[in-house]
Amino acid sequence: MERFIGRVALVTGASTGIGRAVSLRLAASKVKVVATARNMERLESLCKEAKDLDPDASIKPIQCDMRNEAEILSLFEQITNEWGGVDICINNAGLLKDSPLLSGDSDHWREMLDVNVIALSLCSREAVKSMRNRSVDDGHIINISSMGGHRVLPNASTHFYSCTKFAVTSLSEGLHQELRALNSHIRVTQISPGAVKTEFLERAQGKEAADKHYNSIKPLEANDIADSVLYALSAPPHVQIKDILMRPTEQVA
Repeated sequence: MERFIGRVALVTGASTGIGRAVSLRLAASKVKVVATARNMERLESLCKEAKDLDPDASIKPIQCDMRNEAEILSLFEQITNEWGGVDICINNAGLLKDSPLLSGDSDHWREMLDVNVIALSLCSREAVKSMRNRSVDDGHIINISSMGGHRVLPNASTHFYSCTKFAVTSLSEGLHQELRALNSHIRVTQISPGAVKTEFLERAQGKEAADKHYNSIKPLEANDIADSVLYALSAPPHVQIKDILMRPTEQVA
């Protein structure tokens, strides 16, 4: 991680769960973190927690709605103006709506597409543009996906969500191929967790369903995903960690 000391990482969906854990771990590694989400109060709490752990930690909170393209473009403009640009982009923001294919709400489908697919694509495009404009050839894009992007569970409430995560798998490989066509050494990694104990499932399916699931197995923790992010970033420049699939030992699928 030494080569990233003092450089800039963008983390989307940073206010809770995986994004929060990744932001704290990067800040502890002396990376300048731009933490973005819709909830500014939680972002400010994140900054305070980072400073309590390390007074030299650098986290800049910026409110941004990943469903809004104009806000995403404004986010990158602000980063460029204040910190020069992005060297690491952690596309973590994502959501699941309980909306089956045969009975789902099309607004829920569009919202999942906007956040899980379009926003990830916009952030990746703008991050690479930022890197190449500054001749940064060792940048890194990390897409936090899901095991749902590699298999389809017999659970109707997750089918459209799974569709968006299959798209992330395709986008991650496509981005790698386009970068290679440019002879770029910017790396792309996809990390696909199984069940992680965060607020994610509770928001989608309610506290009772989330508690039942998490009590049935020992789930992953957000810090487990943060560890995998640092592992991918720490690989030697000639090594690209393409896919990390991880799930709880007790998880069946």
